Amino acid sequence: MRETYHIEVLGPEEAGAPGDVQQRISVRTSSQEGAEERARRLFARARVPQRSGTAAEAVRVIDGAGVEVFRMSRFDEG
Repeated sequence: MRETYHIEVLGPEEAGAPGDVQQRISVRTSSQEGAEERARRLFARARVPQRSGTAAEAVRVIDGAGVEVFRMSRFDEG
């Protein structure tokens, strides 16, 4: 069964406030892993040096119930 996941690319945090959402997309996939892979690809694209604007700091995946099921920040990259 396919479920809807929401992927949010977040900007830098400032003075303890959470980062603003720079990009938000919804995907329908049959597994959470598929949504996580899509989030990783979006995050990689949002961090390229050629991109104008502020580089992304983190990405998160939220399931249809509004629960964060995956999060990755620039500090998690290998």
